[in-house]
Parts: sequence; C-alpha cells; structure tokens
Amino acid sequence: MPSCDYLFTTKPSEIQAAFVSDLHLSADTPRLTQAFIALINDLCQLPNLASLYILGDWLDAWLGDDTYLNLNPTDQAAHWLHPVITALKRLSDKQVQIFVMHGNRDFAIGQGLCRLFGGALIDEPFVLTTTSQRIRLEHGDALCTDDVAYQRYRAVIRHPVVRFLLAKLPLAFRQKLAGNIKNKSKADKAQKTTAIMDANADAIKAALTGYDVLLHGHTHRPAVHHDVVDAGKTRIVLGDWRDDGQKVQAEIGFLVQEQLVLAEFG
Repeated sequence: MPSCDYLFTTKPSEIQAAFVSDLHLSADTPRLTQAFIALINDLCQLPNLASLYILGDWLDAWLGDDTYLNLNPTDQAAHWLHPVITALKRLSDKQVQIFVMHGNRDFAIGQGLCRLFGGALIDEPFVLTTTSQRIRLEHGDALCTDDVAYQRYRAVIRHPVVRFLLAKLPLAFRQKLAGNIKNKSKADKAQKTTAIMDANADAIKAALTGYDVLLHGHTHRPAVHHDVVDAGKTRIVLGDWRDDGQKVQAEIGFLVQEQLVLAEFG
C-alpha cells in the first residue's frame, strides 16, 4: 500500500478525487483534528483534484448543526470545529467539490453546516462513474446485516420523522442521548463477535450488483478485496483515523487516473 506522501510527491497532477471516512472528530480529539487539517492543506496543493468525499462519521456524536450555527461569532471562532470549517472552505475555494455522507455517528449533520464550506450532503449509495468503472460509495453500516439489533436501531434512528423530532429536542437532552448512544455502542462492541460487526457477504454481493467497485468505511478494517464474492469486482474498505499517542494513522482512498488506490496516511 503506497503512502499519501508518495502519491502527493510522485503523482500530484494525476489525483482526481480523495475519499475519507470514520474520522470521529470531536472536542476530545485535537490531534485527529489537526491531522485532518494537515491533509486538507496537502489536498489544496493538488492541481487537478476535483472532489473530496467524506463517507460518514466525519464528526463523532454530532448533536445537530445548531450546536455550532447558533453560536455568536466569537464563540464560533473559539469552537474546536472552526479551524476545520476554515480549512474545508479554503479547499472549496480552489474549485474542489466537497461531498459529505452521513454515518452512524453524525446522521444529524445538515446542509446548513455543509454550506459554510461550500459542501453538499449526499445520500447513500452514491454513484461515481469513470470512463471504465461504476463505483458505489456508502458509509458501510448497512452492509453489516448480521448485526440484526443494530439494523433495527439504524432503521429507527435514520427515519426522517425521527430525525426531525430529535432536532426539535432541547440541546441538553440531545447531549445526554448522544452520551447514552456512545456508551451503548462501546458496550455492544465488547459483547459482539468480530464477524457480526463486519460486512455480510450476501450484502456485499447485492451492493456490487451493477457496479465494478464498492468503496465504504465503518468496519474499521481497511483493505482491498478482489473477487471476494463476485469475480471481477473489487471492494475497498477505508480505515478509521487512529491516534496512538505518537502519531495519527489512517487509510485514505484516491482516484488516480480513474483508478481507485488505498494509501496510508500518517
């Protein structure tokens, strides 16, 4: 797997798009936030970059855009998210399209937040077509069909009516709810087997129907899978962003001369 630095120094003019997932940025992850800003600064130097795709869980336990948009200008400027918004706006100003997909932790992101940096929300699955491939983009949690309890929860929490009602709840209640969801998620992961939390083979095959490549995150199992469930098809899994106390590491996707490449960051 090549490094991002290698691609940036040897193929800067050939990189057309970048794909990230599962950053889980929050006030508690300053090093991850700085690493993401550093990546955005590098992307700003690529002469032919056309788009950045954030495929879910960009933000961790996001309670709603009002937690940022309703702040006065002074408090916004002091907010941990402000430097991220500023960096993304700088990238957008270079005519790079920024697309944001909901994940299981940040489904409350709205277009209002994305508008601050010229970004756009996209639904999953999102189709990216090159001259030789049809690429399906999604967060990845819908592929984990063996986790029946989670899929039931996902169907409820992602329902438009439920999301509308949640947005109307007082911020203090949403903060408590977000904490409960995070704690339950950690407890569930400790009890569930690795296989249950991974993508299901039948779900992968179904998702690849009509596509050449499936690109997703969520499972935190970065890899390039060839011919796993369908001959001639490829599944690429983006890694989560990790901070071991020494450095931040992640796996990022790039479209290089219309071919998807997974690269190491950090």
